[in-house]
Amino acid sequence: MTPACSTTCSLCGRARADDPPADALAWAREPGPRWLCPACARRHVRDIEGKLPPEYWLGQDRS
Repeated sequence: MTPACSTTCSLCGRARADDPPADALAWAREPGPRWLCPACARRHVRDIEGKLPPEYWLGQDRS
């Protein structure tokens, strides 16, 4: 059984319910299920696809 995913973006805190279902498909799985809003996923797509450690890019955008 897969654990439930967060209902807010791991970076900016945006509510997942704000996105249309087609846009709510951005996921990162280090160290567990995390959800990124489309804007944060676009901003960090190279970091995610380059398999950079989450410590490198997670939390950089928090204000």
